[in-house]
Amino acid sequence: MTERKKVVRESLTNLIRQVDARPVGEPSPDTVPTGFPSVDKVLGGGFRRRDLIALGGDVGSGKSALALGIAIRTARAGFPVVFFSGEMDADRLMERALAIEGRSPVDDMRNAALSEQARADVGAAAHRIRDVPLSAYSLTGQNLDEALAAAWRHDPALVVVDSIQLLPPGESKAEQVEQVAATVLARAPRERDDPRPTLDDFGALGSVKQHADVVLNLYREEMYRPGGGVEGATELLIAKNRNGMTGFVDLYFYQRYLRFEDMLDPD
Repeated sequence: MTERKKVVRESLTNLIRQVDARPVGEPSPDTVPTGFPSVDKVLGGGFRRRDLIALGGDVGSGKSALALGIAIRTARAGFPVVFFSGEMDADRLMERALAIEGRSPVDDMRNAALSEQARADVGAAAHRIRDVPLSAYSLTGQNLDEALAAAWRHDPALVVVDSIQLLPPGESKAEQVEQVAATVLARAPRERDDPRPTLDDFGALGSVKQHADVVLNLYREEMYRPGGGVEGATELLIAKNRNGMTGFVDLYFYQRYLRFEDMLDPD
């Protein structure tokens, strides 16, 4: 038996053993959930380790909010997550995390304008996320490669980079880790009859279309046709999925709280 045939046979044997060992309905061990049931269903349980996921959208569509929301939900499920931001420091990221989890406006938190109930909700949110395996880093003034080297100490299952422009050219996918990179679309689709973003809207970031394993695009009709859509209603378009289906899922965006929820399975 040739060495290549031996490797193929061993690989197939290991895969069959994994399939046989898993209870019915349990996702593959290399799956990391997004925390949004509808998204996980379309993606076969969630993201897969070693995959590169691109999250795109127009300015103001909520890309950073969704990326952080996924990071929080994944960490609450027990998966170590590292979040990198090129715009905010760790304190500002945690402030946003409290707004998302506590369903309270950031401005009210800053201005001490929270009601007693809102204060209790924010306190409960802080308690929920205080000990989850979520690490936040600011990339302001430092190199991403150096920051990533420090992040591997957390043994992350998911790395989120906001935004994709921070990834070095030719960035390779780390073994056993998946990366979510958010980006503003290079070509805004506002002038088209159907303004839903497509893979081609990444423009100069064309390598995303080629190299990303999963591409997710945000579309909120209210941004393009004021009065023509339900406020907050959002389509998360699965524009590319190397391992399965494409399509879309319905989310709802509470802009005051920077919070997305699954419309078919709300929190």
